[in-house]
Amino acid sequence: MTFKDLISSNIVNGFSGADITTAEVVTTLAVTFLIALYIFAVYRFLTENSFYSKDYNISLVAMSLVTAGIILAMQSSLVISLGMVGALSIVRFRTAIKEPLDLLFLFWAISTGIICGTGLYKIAVLVAVCVTLAIAILKFIPESRTGQLLFVGYTGDLTTDEIKQAASSCGKIIAIKSVNTSTTGTNAVFEARVTDPDKMISAIKALKGVDTVSLTSHDGEFRG
Repeated sequence: MTFKDLISSNIVNGFSGADITTAEVVTTLAVTFLIALYIFAVYRFLTENSFYSKDYNISLVAMSLVTAGIILAMQSSLVISLGMVGALSIVRFRTAIKEPLDLLFLFWAISTGIICGTGLYKIAVLVAVCVTLAIAILKFIPESRTGQLLFVGYTGDLTTDEIKQAASSCGKIIAIKSVNTSTTGTNAVFEARVTDPDKMISAIKALKGVDTVSLTSHDGEFRG
């Protein structure tokens, strides 16, 4: 037997398929469903004070079950395995996921389906426990004070240095993000660390030529 025949024989034997009973399928899907319900509950709890999409949460449960079913089917036949790989390789998902936690839960749901589909239920349970503990511990770690965006609209000869000086009594302007000038006036955007928002807004608004002052928090991303 040549080396090529040996490799081919091992590949074929490794993917020769397995006889999966109805009881095994039901058990796998049942365990997957229970863990997916746990993921559903954790996601609902974490987003109770923010924007919550029930449809997305339901899709996490369904995705775990579908993934487990695919893994079970791939174990049963080499032909199905190759067909699944070919079919999934042409799928394109165009829905953008903006929240990092949403991406985490999506990967968690898919991983649960894969792990349970291979029959490694203990690993799926341990992963669920560890992920929950990690999220809970990291949620309680206090975060440093994040910067805020300060929008100032003004006219006349007012300069950004004068705005910085007015804001220094109740915070600090870290950087100038953008300055846009037109025939009607100037709009400037600053990144600031604020100790007293009301006092800062009042101090800047008292400057000659200032029309509008707005202070808002941001998530660390800015595209000017």
